Amino acid sequence: MPPAKKRLRSYDSAKTRAAVLAQFGNVREAVGRLTPGQLALPTGLGDWTVRELVAHLAMGVESVSRYLEEPEPAGSSAGPVIALPEWPFATAAHAGAIADDVTALAASRPPTDLFDRTADRVAGLLPGAADDRLVGARVGVMRLGDYLVTRTVELVVHTDDLNRAAGLSVPYDRQALAACTRLLADALAVKAPGASTEVRIPPYAVVQCVAGPRHTRGTPPNVVETDPLTWIRLATGRTTWPEALDSAQVSASGERADLAGLLPLMR
Repeated sequence: MPPAKKRLRSYDSAKTRAAVLAQFGNVREAVGRLTPGQLALPTGLGDWTVRELVAHLAMGVESVSRYLEEPEPAGSSAGPVIALPEWPFATAAHAGAIADDVTALAASRPPTDLFDRTADRVAGLLPGAADDRLVGARVGVMRLGDYLVTRTVELVVHTDDLNRAAGLSVPYDRQALAACTRLLADALAVKAPGASTEVRIPPYAVVQCVAGPRHTRGTPPNVVETDPLTWIRLATGRTTWPEALDSAQVSASGERADLAGLLPLMR
C-alpha cells in the first residue's frame, strides 16, 4: 500500500477519548435491553449472531485496556509504527483470528458482563495513559492516540450492524461518527493517491484522490458526494457502489468518479 503523501490529519485527543467512551456507552445501554431472541438473530456477518456481534463490540474496546496492561513496545524489535490511514488495510489478515476470539468470548459470559468488565478496565487504565504511548496492537505497533481513533471505526461500523440486525436505533455519537468517516476517507486517499477526484462526505470530510489531471480552481471535474453512514457502508462492504448509486445515496459526476474498483477499503 503506498504511503500517504499528504500531511496526516490530526485528531483532538480529548474529543476522541470522549467519543469512544460515549459510543461504547450508547451500545452498552442497548445491549442491556437485548432479549434472548434478539441475541440469537443473524447479522449477515458470516455465522455471527447478535450475541457474537456484541461480544466483538466489547472486545474492540476492551483491547485498549489489554494493550495498556502489556509492556510498551520498545527498540528495534517493536517494528515500525503503523500510520493511522494505513490501519484499515492491515486488519483483513487477522480476520480469522479475530473471529475465533469473538466466538470464544461470546460463549464465555453474558453480554452485559462483558460490557461491565470492559467499562471498568478502561476507566481504570485509559485516563493515565499518554497519547504517544505505543501499544502492541494485533495489526502492529501504534500510538495510543491513533489506536483510539480506530476504535471509533469499530464502534460506529458495528453499531450500524447491530441496529440493522436487531431492529434497534442505537444513536451515533457525533464525534465518533466524524472520526470514523474521516479515517476511512483518508484511507481512500492513501489507496488511490491523486487529486483528480474530490470525495465529499458532509459535514465531516473532503478528500482528493485518484491519479489524473489536477484541477486548480472552481468545481473539480470529478466529484463524489454521499452521507457519512453510506460512505462507511461502502468503505466496509456493507453496501456496494452500484447499490448506492441506484438508491441515490451517492452522487458521482465525471469520468474518474467511479469508485467501484476501489471499494470496499476494509473486508
